Amino acid sequence: MSRSAALAVLVAGLALAPSVPLHAAAPGASTPGASKYHVVKEIPLGGEGGWDYLTVDPAARRLYVSHSTKVTVIDVDSGKPVGDVQNLSGVHGIAFAHDLGRGFISNGRSSTVTIFDLKTLAPLGEAKTGENPDAILYDPYSSRVFAFNGRSKNATVLDAKTGKVVGTVELGGKPEFATTDLKGRIFVNIEDRSEIAVIDARSLAVKAHWPLKPCEEPSGMAIDRKHHRLLSGCDNKLAAVVNFDNGKVVTTVPIGEGVDANAFDPATGLGFSSNGGDGTLTVIREETPDRFSVVENVPTRKGARTMALDEKTHTLFLPTAQFGPPPAPTAEQPHPRPAILPDTFTILVVGR
Repeated sequence: MSRSAALAVLVAGLALAPSVPLHAAAPGASTPGASKYHVVKEIPLGGEGGWDYLTVDPAARRLYVSHSTKVTVIDVDSGKPVGDVQNLSGVHGIAFAHDLGRGFISNGRSSTVTIFDLKTLAPLGEAKTGENPDAILYDPYSSRVFAFNGRSKNATVLDAKTGKVVGTVELGGKPEFATTDLKGRIFVNIEDRSEIAVIDARSLAVKAHWPLKPCEEPSGMAIDRKHHRLLSGCDNKLAAVVNFDNGKVVTTVPIGEGVDANAFDPATGLGFSSNGGDGTLTVIREETPDRFSVVENVPTRKGARTMALDEKTHTLFLPTAQFGPPPAPTAEQPHPRPAILPDTFTILVVGR
């Protein structure tokens, strides 16, 4: 998660009421051709602690939700919890290797990856990574898992079949979200350098660094593989659209405050930006591969900064909670996060 995105959640005191859409007169109002997305229900999960990524497993119809020391698994269609992956440590991201029947979870506090069985959710092993692994990605082209380490500014690469570390990729900056073109290239946002790094999945060489100017501090990333476009959400309330054939920024679009995730739905041609700072979901239409427009900003809730897309139903899932006041600043924590109120953790289900 981007530090700036987290700080943005603090601004304005984390009011719980939904924000007014940036491009609408009032909640529920829409622009011509609006997507009509809205919060249709909530899935209350309760418990304590923070969260980060969540991921839909489309094959098994499951939603995996990171939550402090566990990953809660929910049946996507019924909304009912079906199990947990337990005994984790500062969990961040979840990746799936369906061809191997395995899942992989990054543990930020212990600097490890937990390997588990996708059917039973039972742990299968653990691998050591660099410091503070955050985003995690399975690349079926190379059959490798890439764990992106925020503190050590590199990526630990695992053989997905054996769980063994096969290499380390030095990135020269703090990595955030990543994706793959499924043809041998891995793309990862480098937050503190405002760029995208391009990794060769086989040789593990960094082939390019693409600047994202005018976007600053990129966090979320989504991909349109058909039209060879990346969508990177940035801390200065812009999303950059990048041609991944040549690394050029072809356009930018305005988004809400405090983005930490992006998604793209190839069936509808819509992109999404989850903005935890102002409690909105920016809906972006791909008019052409070089022209993107904001359709609307859907009210969600403050703190709803990450998300997952179910491409089958075109539904989005955004976690958030209710918050108390932040603790007093200290020298070690000059900008402390507000306290998460116990048993208020929930998943917002956004659909049409």
